[in-house]
Amino acid sequence: MAVTSGTSGFNLDLSEIVEEAFERAGSELRTGYDLRTARRSLNLLFADWANRGINMWTFEQGTQVLTPGVATYELPADTVDLMEHVIRTGAGSVSTQADLTITRISVSTYATIPNKLTQARPIQIWIERLNTPRFTVWPVPDNTQTYTLVYWRLRRIENAGEGVNTMDMPFRFLPAMIAGLAYYLAMKVPGALDRLQVLKAQYDEAWDLASSEDREKAAVRFVPRQMFIGGGT
Repeated sequence: MAVTSGTSGFNLDLSEIVEEAFERAGSELRTGYDLRTARRSLNLLFADWANRGINMWTFEQGTQVLTPGVATYELPADTVDLMEHVIRTGAGSVSTQADLTITRISVSTYATIPNKLTQARPIQIWIERLNTPRFTVWPVPDNTQTYTLVYWRLRRIENAGEGVNTMDMPFRFLPAMIAGLAYYLAMKVPGALDRLQVLKAQYDEAWDLASSEDREKAAVRFVPRQMFIGGGT
């Protein structure tokens, strides 16, 4: 019977990731500057991944207690976007806690609200994706009860670090990360331009495999929302 290692914790730290990427680009990690430029490219790669879709391991829950009379609140600075959100009332009690729908609207829709100072339970949310993101709810929270916005956000991938740390991502993305870094380095390493197209193709394939696996696997159920205008049937 074959003897296996009995372990399954394989991972790579930053130095090993950079070494592998340089080797794929036809070069070697030799100097401190090589490590610094690779770390910079890796952070740019992570920024690119934030534009490519939902990175499931950066999906986390947060809450914001709403203050009566206050409509706008800042989100954590490393927030990329909000994916889901509800208004929670009666928090902490089995008999009273309820999560109620709050609809995301655009700036155009928010701009057309006639009275933005109306106070009641919030039913709409406008998200501003600024350097420090923030959100505005409407109606403005009133003081009849405590409202809490419960949200699920995408946060930024943590920076590459200084050399001995592992990356802020599951092992499944190691091939895509190294392939991407090798492609980025090939654009900077002298004599590596002839490898550029091959490295780009390898990166695209590795990303497609990783991102297609990194998805929600629960069953999806679509329920039509019925809306009636006037008194017709």
